[in-house]
Amino acid sequence: MGFPKGFLWGGSISAAQIEGGWNEGGKSPVLVDYCTAGSTKERRQIWYLDKDGKRVHRNWEAVDELEEGCKFAFFDDLHYTNHVASDFYHRYKEDLALFKEMGYTTFNTSISWARIYPHGIKGGINQEGVEFYRDVFKTAKEYGMDPVITLYKYDEPVSLLEQHGGWRNRAMIDEFVEFARVCFTEYKDYVNKWMTFNEINIIMPRDGQKTEKNQRNLIYLHNQLVAAARATIVAHEIDSNLKVGCMICGNMSYPLTPDPLDAIARYENFQDFFCYSADTQMRGYYPPFAKRIWGKYGITPEITEQDKEDLMNGKSDFIGFSYYASGVVTTHKVEENDHTAGNVLGTVKNPYLKANAWGWQIDPVGFRHLMHLINDRYNAPMFDVENGIGLIETEGEDGICHDPARIEYHREHIKEMKKAIEEGVNLFGYTTWGCIDLVSAGTGQMDKKYGFIYVDMDDQGNGDLHRSRKDSFYWYKKVIASNGEDLD
Repeated sequence: MGFPKGFLWGGSISAAQIEGGWNEGGKSPVLVDYCTAGSTKERRQIWYLDKDGKRVHRNWEAVDELEEGCKFAFFDDLHYTNHVASDFYHRYKEDLALFKEMGYTTFNTSISWARIYPHGIKGGINQEGVEFYRDVFKTAKEYGMDPVITLYKYDEPVSLLEQHGGWRNRAMIDEFVEFARVCFTEYKDYVNKWMTFNEINIIMPRDGQKTEKNQRNLIYLHNQLVAAARATIVAHEIDSNLKVGCMICGNMSYPLTPDPLDAIARYENFQDFFCYSADTQMRGYYPPFAKRIWGKYGITPEITEQDKEDLMNGKSDFIGFSYYASGVVTTHKVEENDHTAGNVLGTVKNPYLKANAWGWQIDPVGFRHLMHLINDRYNAPMFDVENGIGLIETEGEDGICHDPARIEYHREHIKEMKKAIEEGVNLFGYTTWGCIDLVSAGTGQMDKKYGFIYVDMDDQGNGDLHRSRKDSFYWYKKVIASNGEDLD
């Protein structure tokens, strides 16, 4: 009973959110390099010049490609949190040593596409970027970690968006496959577990509206699903021992009422947001309910015979997923103050759950519930890639960040994870989000702390980036040493 021998323990980070060095080592800009920080109430903003040359900004998630005549630009009076982030680019040896001290047997990060192919295939490979990641992965292996590495986490080079106009252009498939080929070839001696697109389903339309953006997102998603499948085929050709998984944003939700229509709405929510992508990647073809989704949004992706063949031959070897919080679904009208913008997607509030400052509701039991849903549906190895909580934190007068809320969050989720494994869930690893404080993906904040390691840097760029061990650092070290048995 309990966690199996060899269970992988570690933490998760991403290139764009932690590295900094945004214009060093041959790297070109990515979208978040043009973003400023938001707050507990606002998403991060992306800044650019409109067709009239006027400075404008929008919620960065609303910008997948610029309108004709617009241009990405930097402005001297703005602070871009991703430019320095946690400075992992210069401090990775120090950080990996801290991960080793915690006892990590794995860690997850992404590879910045813009470091490997700064200007796409036509611009050639940036060898300095290749060597940077080689040393990161080599060092991790020397420290006893078995890395699980993600290829794409919303950070294609902006130059590719300018060349091809975004993921609606199938040329992006070839660009991604060649990027993946370089990574699989260069790092196969250090990494044998990969994931293609992080939370690939995050762009899935959710409001049921036949808008141009929703239709465009379904085209984007199809091209990314094909790109992931073709990359998986390439990995298996390079080395049959390489395992390549998908990574799906977990959405555990409940019906608000016993109304049968709420139950149907909840299940369709799970089908649409989670299963549409996961079924396609794990089973090798679009699920039957895809036709309902395409009809709802008034579009059918262009699916070639080659696409169908690639999806089937490039099925994922395991399923990675994230889980932070659960949500509530209803067909009934609810008051505005009964909603929360947290939980990744926004949701009706659950009166039985507590929430953090950003409205993310904390539900450890939902974690176990979701794992059973995934396990029963796919009967495949599972890997929890992201699980964590953002908190406002500072170091105390004693120089230590005391974070009992983080310890409580992870303790309760690990308890439920253990129960799930004992109940038959085939889970081989757990990486918390994140190992160390970094830039929040949604709000662009450094003030929103996620790690077991404190990084001295705030949203305005104040701080010297020194690292210090939080209370949770020592707690998680004890958890790993006991293979999940000592949670006190």
